[in-house]
Parts: sequence; structure tokens; C-alpha cells
Amino acid sequence: MDIQRIAAFSQGAEGGNPAGVVLLDSDTSTEEMARVAAEVGYSETAFAVAQDDGGKNWRVRYFSPESEVPFCGHATIALGAALGRHSGAGTYSLALNDATITVDTNTTPDGVVATLSSPPTKSRALADTEAREILALFDLTVDDLDPRLAPAHIHGGADHVVLPLKSRTRLAAMSYDLDKGRQVMRDHNLVTVMLVFIETDQTFIARNAFASGGVLEDPATGAAAAAFAGYLRDSNWPHGGEFTIRQGEDMGSPSLIHVSLDDVKGNSVRVSGTARDIV
Repeated sequence: MDIQRIAAFSQGAEGGNPAGVVLLDSDTSTEEMARVAAEVGYSETAFAVAQDDGGKNWRVRYFSPESEVPFCGHATIALGAALGRHSGAGTYSLALNDATITVDTNTTPDGVVATLSSPPTKSRALADTEAREILALFDLTVDDLDPRLAPAHIHGGADHVVLPLKSRTRLAAMSYDLDKGRQVMRDHNLVTVMLVFIETDQTFIARNAFASGGVLEDPATGAAAAAFAGYLRDSNWPHGGEFTIRQGEDMGSPSLIHVSLDDVKGNSVRVSGTARDIV
């Protein structure tokens, strides 16, 4: 099995979130994909099987070291880079477990750039029990939250919770118990919890806890970025049609995520980033 290792949302020759990418000649078992993902050890590995002779339509599944996830943004960006090498620049259709999306890929002077069009987005307010448990997990209180944007349950192909913090220092100090986080996230069917600091109306700094997949933190999370975009739109945030998320800075793995969106609630959003091979 040929496993490609690609960092998505990188900044030049550094940073980004490592993903495994496997282009399969034919379907393989769930157990085999889970085994390979655990062996690779990255937060996600994408497995893709071509559905036509032209190589433009693919069936895709994503696995963390501990579980299958319905959608993973950074692994999709990495997959886009791999498909570009395999079949050339262009648009690829990806059939996921619960949705069909696309990824565009092309080569620029800065490297390979891929852009995914997300599944539909939606958001809702947190229930009191959710809010109490998730705040307690990170040793946060309501006084730590930025009043400009309420904490929320957000979705853009997978379920996340976002906690907007009013202090960059508090964001940098993020810590939690992995085992407790795994239980809380699985109890609430969450893929990640996104802690975010609002730098400007169109620039955000984020950290994403991914205990549900057995990983303490993701340095770049495209699925959460898509869900967050939908939430900003639902909240009538002045996003201006695009914004940037900086992530991974506090991990020493700086990552850059570009997001563009329209004003139609629920619509797909576009998430872009550069990808680099991991040597």
C-alpha cells in the first residue's frame, strides 16, 4: 500500500498538518484502513478509490488513529495535492460517507494549492449541559469568553464546538486531560473543540482539541474552519466574503487556512491551503 505523507495548510516549507493519503486500486476493508491509519499515526489518513477511468471521481473515507471520521479538511487538501500529481490539475468529485464534495488543485509558484468545497453548514446554540462540560474540560469560565461571538455547536461535514476567547494569552495556555476530553467529545458526538481568538473581523487564531481521535491537538483543521465559516455567516458576522485562520502557532507548526463564503445560510464554503510533501 503506497502511503503518501503530506502536510496541508503549510506556510512555505514548514508547518501545516500532516495527513496520510492512500490512493487505492480497489476497495479494502474498514479494518485494514483503520489498521493503516493507526500505523501512520497522523490525526487523519484519507483513503480514496477511483470511481471512473478518468480519475475525476473518487470514493473517500477518513480515519484517525482511533476512529473513522465523516469529513476531514486537512486530509482533503492533502488528497487534492496527491490527486493533482496523479491525474493533473483540475476539479475532483469526492463521495464521502454522508456527502459529495469537490476539491480543486493547481500548482503555483508557492507550491501546490488545493481548495475544497465543503458539505453544507449549520450551527446552533450550545445546550447548558454541553457548555458546562466543555468549559470545565479546559478549565474555562464564561468570563473567559469573548462576548462578541457566542460559543456554539457548528457543522460543516462534521460536528464541532467553538469557544471564542477574549484573551490571546488564554488561548496559548490551552490544556486539558486527553482521556477526559475523549469521553466528553464522544459523549457529545464531537470531532473537535475549536478555541478561537478574534484578532480582526477577518483574521482568527485557533487551536483545535481532537481527543475524539486520540490526538491532543491538530495544527490545522479544515473541517472546523468550514463549520466556523458557516457559523460566522449564521451570526451575521462582518466576514466580507473571506477570512483567514492562523493555527498551529502555539505548537510550533504554523498553518494558514483561507476561507471564502457567500451570504446564503447553509451553503458550502471554500477552504484553501498550500500542501507540501513530508520528507
